[in-house]
Amino acid sequence: MRFALFASSALFAFAAAAPGLAGAQPAAPVHVAGHTDLPGYAGDFDHFAVDRKDNRLFLAGEEGGALEVFDLKTGALLKSVPGFDAPHSLVYLPVTHELAVFADHGSRVLDARTLAKKRDLKLPIGADSLDYDPVRRRAYVVTGGKDVKMKTSTLVEIDPYTGKTYGQTEFDGDHTEALAVERTGSRIFINQTDKNLLDVVDKKTHAIIAKWPIKEALQNAPVAYDEKTHRLFVVTRAPGKLIVVNADTGATVQAFDAPARVDQVLWDAQDRRIFVCGGDGHLAVFEQDDADHYRALPPVATPPASKTGIYVPELHRLYLAASPGETKSMGQLVWLDVAPRK
Repeated sequence: MRFALFASSALFAFAAAAPGLAGAQPAAPVHVAGHTDLPGYAGDFDHFAVDRKDNRLFLAGEEGGALEVFDLKTGALLKSVPGFDAPHSLVYLPVTHELAVFADHGSRVLDARTLAKKRDLKLPIGADSLDYDPVRRRAYVVTGGKDVKMKTSTLVEIDPYTGKTYGQTEFDGDHTEALAVERTGSRIFINQTDKNLLDVVDKKTHAIIAKWPIKEALQNAPVAYDEKTHRLFVVTRAPGKLIVVNADTGATVQAFDAPARVDQVLWDAQDRRIFVCGGDGHLAVFEQDDADHYRALPPVATPPASKTGIYVPELHRLYLAASPGETKSMGQLVWLDVAPRK
């Protein structure tokens, strides 16, 4: 059976194995509430999108070349849509009820309800990480890089509703990762992972206006942004660190140990929490007291390779994709209920 509630002994074993859960520590405000088994999947998943109108959750099956569609409330797998070449990132377009799928080759827009193709998005090969500005209706998409055998990367600004592009930024390296786009400001923050730099790009001119070195560790990759306090949350992989960065100066505010093999860090602006999705069997949770002070909460056990996720604040629910590619374990959609902050 492809759908199962969180009652399997295998998942309980993750809780027993996760570090920092024993003893008299206070309970984390997050707990695993259920999961859906995906036994036919052998590779890695990538990123999510949510359609709140029809209560559906979309997941990019990167190595399986498919779009996985789930019921947002029950977690049940509704449909698997094949025919994609390494889909990475997804954007739900509420005005037209469409879904934009960004992939190594053949990025396209689907009808979000029927999942039929409506039009192609003309982008360079290797479309991968992105951030979407819903106010301006612009997606900022990283293309190129080592995964498509290119020595450089390019950040492209595109309106997914029309397919029109508005300029691009070139990077002199083959590994440019996640980014965060200001909604009210004019800056884009992007991790140039192979250079260990956090670059700042001007949205209007597409010029790189600053390059801030990440000094605490190597391979800075995921990033999230609290625009209210101008704080960036940068996660590194060698070793795993969460680094809080002042977005006005590039200075480090605080640094913490973080899980290994992280592909996503999420910021919950409502309850002022940071979720670091670890591939090593646990989710790290941090709380912001003010712009310059953060606390690590007890980690939460998760299945191996649960390294991408999405937080739906209206439901107080966090969804993770457990990829079997590295661990050869069961592929799963896992959801965690999050207690509101008191």
